[in-house]
Amino acid sequence: MQIIERKIAFDGHYKLSVLQVQDGPDVLRRERFEPGTAVAALVYHTGTRQYILTRQYRIGPEDEIVELAAGMVDGDEEPEAAIRREIHEELGYDVDRLERITRMLPSPGTSSEVITVFYAEVSHQSGQGGGLAEENEKIEAVSFTAEELGQARFEDAKTLVAVQWARLREAAN
Repeated sequence: MQIIERKIAFDGHYKLSVLQVQDGPDVLRRERFEPGTAVAALVYHTGTRQYILTRQYRIGPEDEIVELAAGMVDGDEEPEAAIRREIHEELGYDVDRLERITRMLPSPGTSSEVITVFYAEVSHQSGQGGGLAEENEKIEAVSFTAEELGQARFEDAKTLVAVQWARLREAAN
C-alpha cells in the first residue's frame, strides 16, 4: 500500500485528512484523524509512596475519567520536556526522575497519534496544578497506593499500559 494523495478535510482543534491509498490496482479512500504527538506519565510520589493520576472531563467518553497526567508536545519540543511541563501544569510537581515506558500508537487504524508514556518520580510540589485556565482545564489530582492502583479499573489505554507496567515492575521486586 502507498499513499498517493493527501488532503486536509478539516483543520480545527485537530486535523482530519483524506488519503488516497494505492493497494495494487485498487485506490482506496481513507480518513485519518491527526491529533498530534502526545506524552503521558504515571507519576509516583516517593515521599508518600503513592501514585498520582488526574481526573478530568474528556470529550471522547463525554464524562470525567481518571487517567495519567498527559498532554500534547508543542512544536519541536522533546517528549521529556513536554511531560515535565505537563506534570507541573496538571499536578504542580517538579520531576525528580523520568523513565520512558513505551512509545505507543493508540489507534493505528484511524489515527496518526503517537503517545510516549513515562514513569515519573516526584517529591516536591512547587505549583498548584489543576491545569491551565487559558486552556479551560479543570484537573483534580487523585492518589492511589500501589495496592489501590492494582485493583482500580481504568478505561483509558495509556493508563492501562502504564498501570500494567507498574504491576509487573512491583512483581519483579
